Parts: sequence; structure tokens; C-alpha cells
Amino acid sequence: MEDNTLIVVRGGGDIATGTICRLHRCGYKVLVLEIAQPRAIRRTVSLADAVYTGSHTVEGVTAVLADNIEHCDKIWQNDAVAIMVDPKAECLLALKPLALVDAVLAKINLGTTKDMAAITIALGPGFSAGEDVDAVIETARGHNLGRVIYTGSALPNTGIPGSVGGYSAERVIYAENSGTLVIVKDIGSIVKKGEVIATIDNVPVYAPFEGVIRGMIQNNSPVKRQLKIADIDPRLSATEYCLTISDKARCISGGVLEAILFLQSSPSIH
Repeated sequence: MEDNTLIVVRGGGDIATGTICRLHRCGYKVLVLEIAQPRAIRRTVSLADAVYTGSHTVEGVTAVLADNIEHCDKIWQNDAVAIMVDPKAECLLALKPLALVDAVLAKINLGTTKDMAAITIALGPGFSAGEDVDAVIETARGHNLGRVIYTGSALPNTGIPGSVGGYSAERVIYAENSGTLVIVKDIGSIVKKGEVIATIDNVPVYAPFEGVIRGMIQNNSPVKRQLKIADIDPRLSATEYCLTISDKARCISGGVLEAILFLQSSPSIH
């Protein structure tokens, strides 16, 4: 039987967390599906971190790691978000949620289809609204950020991060070699240009400019060359941003909520 209070969200990264928190506050039961070792960069504002710690709170919303569906019920009763390691969404064989939101942001469709829930929504490029899912939410910064698309696709991925304080591509740091990452300066730290912020198999990773570390992959993570491992914000006042949902994530979450309410009341669309 369909549960009109349950929404399943694939992915618990920082952008997904904006949607998860908004849906939770609006009274929905939310189940987040993650991989066994999430690679969220902005861990402090990513509910996916609960996979490592057992529970994680962002802006007063707590996600608790669940062992199974029965455990999810107890978590929801305690007014929390449930999160399970289930990358293939196998739990949907037993659940019939009102909506499924693909918030993995992989830039490609990793297996979400319209028959997975009464309403299906995907964030960003890689999906076609009306074919793969019922609606797609635009994730590219600009005039259409957060727009709900019912026919067609989001803008293709440019691969270039948005500009902050005059820095764009430089803000994101990628691993220059494979190995195990060890954090030297974690999220929230103010660093100088050239300062060591981490090591990968004892090879130092340097800050490209002065700023605040806003994102850093989990300590002791195995990484491959060219994997995104950190994010630096040039605004020295940005330490508070490390603990709150971003403007982009909030905007996108509004589009998700709008799509759910519209599609729920418009059977001709679904």
C-alpha cells in the first residue's frame, strides 16, 4: 500500500541534505539511501555522514543509521530521518513511498526509473523528465536554479564550479595521486596559500589560496587520482557556512517540494 507520508531520497550529500531537511520539516517521513562509504566533501552539512558516525545532525534535523526497515519505523517515531546503506534501492521491494528523489548528482542516471514510486524526481543532468522520471530539478547556478522541469532535461554539466570571491575551478581540490588521505586541516580551518591541508600516502596536499576549508573528504579515505577531495572558500567569514545548508541546496529543495505537491495533485501529469 502506498505511504503518502514517505519519501525516499537517493543520496545524502550536501545538496541532497537541503532537500531532506526541508521535506522532514514539512512533515514527511524521509528515508535516505546511501553507499557503504559516502564521499561527501561537505561532511558537516551532509546527512550521509551518519553512515560513519551512526547519527548526524544538520540545522536541527538528525539522521540515524538504520539496520533495516523495521528500525526505520523507530527512527521516524523519534522525529528523525532514517538512513540506510542501500545503493541499489532494494528496500523499494517492500516499501511504496509517495515519492523517490534521486539526489545522487552523479550527472548520469545510475538506475532510477519512473516505476520506483508514485512520483519520481531527479536533481540535475542525466535524466529526462517524462521518460526517466516525472520531473527534473535544475541544479546549475543562474536564472533557472531550482526550476522544475516536466519535459526535457537540466542543463548539461559544465564541470566548472561556481565563482566565489573571484575563484572558480581553483576552489575544488583533486587528488594528484592515489592512496590513503589523512586530514591535516579539517573543515572550518582558516588556511594560508601553500599550507598543507592533507596528505595522500605522505604526499602533501596544499591550499591553493588563503581561505576557509569548507569541504574535506572523510579522514583515512582511500582515494584515486583526480578524485575530488576538498573545497576551499576564499571568504574568511565563511566559517559559519560550514555548518549551514547552502543557498543552492535550499533553492533546489524548494523545487523538489513544489514538484511533489504539484504531481500529487495532478494525476494527468503522472
